Amino acid sequence: MKIAPSFLSCDFSKFGEELVRMDKAGADYIHLDVMDGHFVPNITFGAPVIKWGRQYTKVPFDVHLMIEEPHRYIEDFAKAGADIVTIHLECKSDIAETLKQIKALGMKAGLSIKPKTAAEEVFPYLDLADWILIMTVEPGFGGQSFMADMLPKVGIIKEYALSHGKEIVIEADGGINAETIEMCREAGIDVAVSGTGVFKAEDAAAAIEQLKNG
Repeated sequence: MKIAPSFLSCDFSKFGEELVRMDKAGADYIHLDVMDGHFVPNITFGAPVIKWGRQYTKVPFDVHLMIEEPHRYIEDFAKAGADIVTIHLECKSDIAETLKQIKALGMKAGLSIKPKTAAEEVFPYLDLADWILIMTVEPGFGGQSFMADMLPKVGIIKEYALSHGKEIVIEADGGINAETIEMCREAGIDVAVSGTGVFKAEDAAAAIEQLKNG
């Protein structure tokens, strides 16, 4: 399993230092949550902050857009140095066209679903997506409790993808820590996002190693 520390839990007064710290600790991806205060009831940061942080690490930037109209900003995130851009199925942009836009700009395209959205709703877009992000909390704030009843979505999506000759990466985000990671592993999740489970640990490297390998 690969681990993507969620910078929603970082010390933003030391953003550059936190990027370096997670790089040295063995992060496979840097998970960056972009929120607009409309799609979710929280506001974080945008492309300028990501661009500024790009100089501190070569670890791939996994940018999760929790915004209403992501199609308006895809080019900005490409220029900022994003490697993966994930949009929400529940957003107001045209899903297929926005996924195509992400890929046309040389990035991997991700599609995320909220807890109340059925796994089957991603099926029409699997040929355009490189990975699927399953929310295991309601998006918007860090530190929430893990929703284990979201895990069956992993098998549903993977089985459908494989039956149609498509390999898909499944990522999970929300409430993942040393206690919940084994359920994720058993469900077949490929990439786990962990915020407080990594950033609040005394030793980030040891925390990431435990999450990766148990």
